[in-house]
Amino acid sequence: LSLKFGDIGDLKGLVIRLLLTTSYYQLSVQNWFSLQRLQLLYNHSVQATFNATGIQAPATHSFHCEHVSSLQRYDALLVPSSANDLSQLWEVTFTDFQIQGFNVQEGHFAYARDCASFFSPAILMGLVMSLILLLVLAYALHMLIHLKSLDRHYECKASPAYFAQMKDNDMGDEKEPLRNSGNESYELRNQQFGKIYI
Repeated sequence: LSLKFGDIGDLKGLVIRLLLTTSYYQLSVQNWFSLQRLQLLYNHSVQATFNATGIQAPATHSFHCEHVSSLQRYDALLVPSSANDLSQLWEVTFTDFQIQGFNVQEGHFAYARDCASFFSPAILMGLVMSLILLLVLAYALHMLIHLKSLDRHYECKASPAYFAQMKDNDMGDEKEPLRNSGNESYELRNQQFGKIYI
């Protein structure tokens, strides 16, 4: 698949060539296509070649990826084929990349197989945060249930407080006048005039 851009500045006859292959996989019982290499041609010769990794889909589907790039921050699906050629001098990035090599019908892409893996960093972070929140919630529920069981335990064991009633005649026997001062005062003979039972 060749994308011809013509003359762009000093680049005469710029062409981006995508080399696609198809293979039959017995496990999936269908043909798959894959992008093997990407070549940059200008001035009527191949100037840079990149090997593609992980760009594949069933032959009846298309392949879609938000970024297909030679840069590490975009997972570097395009790798320079050799350290000796000019590929090291190029940075290639396709944004909103979609390709279908075979079985194109009525000029429209088929259902796309996306390059995003299920366990992307954002999804993993969300799963970790959900796990932490579930652990906090489980701990809080455990503490709440534990506190309720303690209340029921003490409720069964405890009996109401009992204060012994005192009669007026008992109080008369329990006190005697103090003779130290001019005012009439009394002190208790028996200090235990009330008992509390729990």
